[in-house]
Amino acid sequence: MTDLLAQCLYGYKLLVTIVPKGMASRTRVASLKVGAEGGTILLGRGTGMHEFKKIFGYSLAPERELILTLVPAESASLVLECLVAAAGLHKPGRGIAFAIDVPKVAGIVHCKTEFMEGSESVQHEEPHFVLIITIVSKSFGDMIVDISKAAGAEGGTIIYGRGAGIHEQAKFFGIPIEPEKEIVLTIVPRKKSEQVLEAILRKGELCKPGRGIAFILDIQKIAGINHPVC
Repeated sequence: MTDLLAQCLYGYKLLVTIVPKGMASRTRVASLKVGAEGGTILLGRGTGMHEFKKIFGYSLAPERELILTLVPAESASLVLECLVAAAGLHKPGRGIAFAIDVPKVAGIVHCKTEFMEGSESVQHEEPHFVLIITIVSKSFGDMIVDISKAAGAEGGTIIYGRGAGIHEQAKFFGIPIEPEKEIVLTIVPRKKSEQVLEAILRKGELCKPGRGIAFILDIQKIAGINHPVC
């Protein structure tokens, strides 16, 4: 394992919160008060069992906002409770929140050694593919895709959002400004994951404060890869 990959952290969870449009910013801010260090907001749409609005016979899919919050495992319950309370998720139709285990995370440069000791000893069956999620500032997404492809990935998908971390505290007339973000989704075989992640860290300079963050999620099942992957 290289020096860069040795700096990766373990014992983290990704909290995913889905709320109606317009609620994400204040929900994210509330999570900062209980230990979250930032969050990325994505736009989407969707309906639940409490929403069946139609016009001229066509269903209307309400606009949604998704909040991605990466936190240490020991803080996950408290932050999740705060997200639920801030968004009013105990009420029908207000949204949903859930947590996902994150096997490896990089780019959190202010606490590199805090959660590493003894964390790699957990034994589990490794999936064949992993998803590398890289969150960077606007206009850097294409560079991350190029870096990933040069390191062995076959491509990537860029989606757009906004968010702020502890290194981004810009304000305009006292109002916090949430920088635009690009989120790169890269699916790679597990055996290539470390070389691709290392390339992202090194060439994308994610080890510098405020440059971005990357983490890996296990993929249990996958479809649509219709050619041999070496």
